[in-house]
Amino acid sequence: MGINKSRLEPIVFHTLNGILMIAIAIVTLYPFVNTLAVSFNAGNDTIRGGIYLWPRVWTDQNYRAVFAGGTIFSAFGISVARTVLGTVLSLFLTSMLAYTLSRKDYILRKPITIFVVLTMYFSAGLIPTYFLMKDLHLLNNFLVYIIPGLISAFNMIVIRTYIQTLPEGLIESAKIDGAGDFRTFISIILPLCQPVLATVALFIAVGQWNSWFDTFLYASSKQNLSTLQYELMKLLSSSMNSNSSAAVANGADLGAARNMVTPVSIRAAITIVAALPILVVYPFLQKYFVHGLQLGGVKE
Repeated sequence: MGINKSRLEPIVFHTLNGILMIAIAIVTLYPFVNTLAVSFNAGNDTIRGGIYLWPRVWTDQNYRAVFAGGTIFSAFGISVARTVLGTVLSLFLTSMLAYTLSRKDYILRKPITIFVVLTMYFSAGLIPTYFLMKDLHLLNNFLVYIIPGLISAFNMIVIRTYIQTLPEGLIESAKIDGAGDFRTFISIILPLCQPVLATVALFIAVGQWNSWFDTFLYASSKQNLSTLQYELMKLLSSSMNSNSSAAVANGADLGAARNMVTPVSIRAAITIVAALPILVVYPFLQKYFVHGLQLGGVKE
């Protein structure tokens, strides 16, 4: 009795596909699991290497070093505030601009689009930007985290492209019913753009959360405006400049060595602390993220 080829092919395909997906998942997850293991491993033991999926000498000293002093908590609040406000305001204003530039009856659509797109390729540079922030009185001001990123050319193009895929009849019907452009935007466009808005929101939120250089440039002299990423960067820098590794190598006693942190171990703990909030939020936006990328690239 011969083997039914039509029944065998799907089994082979799904088996190979499953093996491939498992291999990709392992390759993707291993760096995170390894970093987590290093973050819970004693710093002096981490120097020896050989930490893979499980800590060899358990300790919470790395996380104690991260949260020591208490400044990390106020910095966390600033990072959350700038991420939430920056994401909401940027998403609303960028989508409003995208809707305006998607209307074919708007006579300035093309020149404004060209002007916005040019900002993706040309920049005045760091020093002129600094003086611009100074002239706008944004130095040591919380708004320096919000105002410069209110409009993103790339995000505008993504949202505009998605809006152009929506049926034109929906907008015409709203206008026939007496709705103005703003009412149409709020009641029709925004609800229909949830997938692409979630995608862009993730882009903006990750950028806001991970940003530290703007704090260094514009708000480093005010501790109450320091962000989580900037505090973690300072902690990592001070750890790398410390002589804790040298103390261990020179025969420090075992009890003291166990309480020491090294640049490798503190970097692992910092990575986990910085990435955890994004990892918590991402699963809730994943379906919108994939859907929005697919539909947003259908049409120019």
